[in-house]
Amino acid sequence: MPTEKQCFIIMPFSDTNNYEKGHFRRVYEYIIKPACKLADFEPIRGDDVTNSNYIVIDILRKIINSDLVICDLSNNNPNVLYELGLRQAFNKPAVLIKDKITDKIFDIQGFRYLEYDSSLRIDEVEKTISKLSDFIKNTHDNKDTEINSVVQMLGIEPATLKNKVELSEENSVILNAINNLSKKINKLEISSDLKINHVRSNINIGRSSDIKNENVDFLIGSDYFINGDFTGKYIGFNPENSTLEFSIGEEVKSIQLHSREFYLIDDIPF
Repeated sequence: MPTEKQCFIIMPFSDTNNYEKGHFRRVYEYIIKPACKLADFEPIRGDDVTNSNYIVIDILRKIINSDLVICDLSNNNPNVLYELGLRQAFNKPAVLIKDKITDKIFDIQGFRYLEYDSSLRIDEVEKTISKLSDFIKNTHDNKDTEINSVVQMLGIEPATLKNKVELSEENSVILNAINNLSKKINKLEISSDLKINHVRSNINIGRSSDIKNENVDFLIGSDYFINGDFTGKYIGFNPENSTLEFSIGEEVKSIQLHSREFYLIDDIPF
């Protein structure tokens, strides 16, 4: 059975004022990931790599060495443009996409790209998945005949990676210690998730507008504060005890509905 081809995803991770919270994670889950699977590619998102004991150099190598890259130019994110520039410097194929509300970028408007509807309406999403899947297949199949980058257009010699550098014994020890520490942190995060999921099984996850105080509507997954001190990430309402539940690392904190603390909760960290 042939090895599944890898497609590295370059896109914004953080929430911005121009989009709803979690927007780009939904773009990945609803459009990009299904399109990759349909085209027989394994999608790998940058923040997934960072959560898997990789270091920065591994991410850069994935940008360069993956069979294909999908780059979402929406919101003209500078980190996205930097990583696309790195990919182009090595004249490697990339599929460019952006939402319809983002202006075209002059430097790359000569390249084909796919636009999608930022509203993520289900009928639009289904059409976009099909189109993006075709884009992925065509870009990969024609990588040796089509122009992949500005470097190729200008006739410049593409960048190359030097031979692997041998680490000194001291540096190897340091990197091994970092990797071991990362593994321990991951285990703690898994343990935390298990505890939180256990609490969630007894919690009613209702609509975000169901519960609010004078300061905020409580949104699942959002961070909240009391007098600037971190209260935790809101994970839902427990109707049995009439408490709001917040996760703080491995712990779960409960705050009674209509208590003094409840009315002090805010989403402003100061």
